[in-house]
Amino acid sequence: MPTAREALLDAALRALADRPWRTVRMVDVAALAGVSRQTLYNEFGTKGGLATALIRQAADGYLTGVDRALTAPAPERPAAVARWTVRAADADPLVKGLLTGLWSEGLPEPDRDVPGPAELFGLARDRMAAASHPRSPVRCERALRLALSYVIVPCPPGGAGTQWAEPDSWSPITPMITSEIDTSFSVETTSPRKTMP
Repeated sequence: MPTAREALLDAALRALADRPWRTVRMVDVAALAGVSRQTLYNEFGTKGGLATALIRQAADGYLTGVDRALTAPAPERPAAVARWTVRAADADPLVKGLLTGLWSEGLPEPDRDVPGPAELFGLARDRMAAASHPRSPVRCERALRLALSYVIVPCPPGGAGTQWAEPDSWSPITPMITSEIDTSFSVETTSPRKTMP
């Protein structure tokens, strides 16, 4: 039997699947969960508190999936986590928002109490590195970066090799994400050259 909190989070997700977050009312969430509105307010305080709990639940679910993927045989672990990352982001717009920082208009906006893209990426990468061969952190990071690039710009509907139609305005990655990638995921080169030609 789910707890009131679990029932309320499930009800909020069902409501969010039907309509944009800004139109979701606390009374509707309480009714969907079969509890009083006061129980909802006691559990989460405000609609913002409920949104934060939903987003945290999505982050925890993503990391739980990373841990499950890491039970694969050692050489397959980075690929298993990459596949999970793409599937999780495709199935849950909250996970996609957490991983990319690209929040669609109908979703709740995250506050400072939820991990940003760099933090969530770092948590997944560190779990991968801890579960893999000590010399494989670069492989782990590459696998996650590749998965994240696919999440941001997925394969066209016709599959690999098919061209996307030219979009009216093309901005698949925001300046905020670019900045986070530049500062948080710096990659050291092993080239003896100090400058590029």
